[in-house]
Amino acid sequence: MLYRLYQPIFFVVALTLAAMASRAQEGEPIRVGVLHSLSGTMAISETTLKDTVLMLVEQQNARGGLLGRPLEAVVVDPASDWPLFAEKARELLVRERVDVVFGCWTSVSRKSVLPVFEELNGLLFYPVQYEGEESSQNVFYTGAAPNQQAIPAVDYLMNQGVQRWVLAGTDYVYPRTTNKILQAYLAQNGVAEDDILVSYTPFGHSDWQSIVAQIKRFGGAGKKTAVVSTVNGDANVPFYKELANQGISAADIPVIAFSVGEEELSGIDTAPLVGHLAAWNYFMSVEEDVNYDFIDEWLAYIGDDDRVTNDPMEAHYIGFNLWAAAVEKAGTADPSAVQEAIIGVSVPNLSGGMATMLPNHHITKPVLIGEILDDGQFQVVWETPAAVAGDAWSDYLPGSRNLMADWTDPVRCGNYSTEENRCLGAD
Repeated sequence: MLYRLYQPIFFVVALTLAAMASRAQEGEPIRVGVLHSLSGTMAISETTLKDTVLMLVEQQNARGGLLGRPLEAVVVDPASDWPLFAEKARELLVRERVDVVFGCWTSVSRKSVLPVFEELNGLLFYPVQYEGEESSQNVFYTGAAPNQQAIPAVDYLMNQGVQRWVLAGTDYVYPRTTNKILQAYLAQNGVAEDDILVSYTPFGHSDWQSIVAQIKRFGGAGKKTAVVSTVNGDANVPFYKELANQGISAADIPVIAFSVGEEELSGIDTAPLVGHLAAWNYFMSVEEDVNYDFIDEWLAYIGDDDRVTNDPMEAHYIGFNLWAAAVEKAGTADPSAVQEAIIGVSVPNLSGGMATMLPNHHITKPVLIGEILDDGQFQVVWETPAAVAGDAWSDYLPGSRNLMADWTDPVRCGNYSTEENRCLGAD
C-alpha cells in the first residue's frame, strides 16, 4: 500500500534524476585534440598552430561552446618524431577520447597517423599544403593541394620567362611527390629533362655550400632559372643565407617557396630573402576587414604585437569553423555524423571569400604569389581571379589522372577509377 502511495513520487524523482543526468551529459566538454610538434626541427612552424587552435577553442567557448557544451583542448607533443605522431594520435583518440584532432605539418607525419584515424574512426583536420595523391574518409585537407599551389606557382614563373628549373626539397614524401608532379607538368609544357635539376636534403640540413654552388652553375647556362623550393622547417634559414653568401639574388635566380611564410621569417635577418617569392593561399598582408579582425584577435590572444599570422593558421581557422558548423548542423560531435554533415558547408576565409568543403574532403582556396619584403611580410604580386577547388589526384600523373575522390553516395571512395568504374580500395 505504501509503495502504491509513493509510486508517483518515485516516478517523478526518477524522471528528475534522468533529466539531471541528461543535462550533465549535454554539458560534458567536447574534446579537441591538438597534434603539433612543440619541439624538434618542426617546432619553428608548428608551435604557432597549436596556439591558433587554443585561441579558436577559447573564442568558441566565449560564444557559448557548441550544442550548449564547452570545448576542451587536449595538447600533445609528437616532437617532430614521425612514429611518435602515430602514438600520440592513438593516445588522443583512445585515452583522451577526443572528438576531433587538428594537427600535423609534414606529409610523413600525416601518413604516420592516417592508419590510426582510419582504424578508430577519428577526425583529422590537416592544415598544410601537401602533395595530393590521397583522400581519406577520416581526413579533411584544409591546406593546398598541388593544383592550388605548386602548379599555379610554376605557371607564374613560366609567364616570367623561366626556362630552367631547380626543384629543391627536404627528403620526404611531400617534396618527392610534388616534384614528380611538377616534372611531369614541366615535360608536358615542353621543358627538356636537361633543364630540370632535382635536389633533396635531410630535415634540419645546414651545410648548403655545395648545393647552392650547383644551383649557381645550373643557372649560369644562359637561360632564366628559378628554384621551386619544398624545403621545410629550420633548414630554410641557412639555405637563403648561403644563396646570399654566393651572390645569388632574387633578380638572378628567384626562389619560390611552398613552406616559407611569415612565421618562418619572423625574428630572422630577412635581407637575404628580399625579392624571393612564396606561393600560398593567404598572406598576413591581405587587405580585408575579416583579416584585420583575425590579426587583432591573434595579437590580443598571444600578447605580443610582434607576432605574425600565416597560411596554415588560416587553414586551421577555416577547418575549425567548418568542423564547428558541421557539429551544429549534425546536432552532435560524433565523427560519423560530422563526416556526413560537413560536405558542402561553407565558411569565410581570411581573403574576403568563402571556403567550401568538397566531397573529396578538400576545400576551395584562392592562390596568391607573394614577394618577400625586408620586414618579413609579403607583397602580393599575383592571385587567381577566383577560388580553386582542391584536387585529390593529379591530372599530370598517369596513375592518377583517371582517379577521383568522392565521399558521398553512391561513390563513397577516395580513389574511384573512372576507367574501371569501381573503387580501388585503400590508397
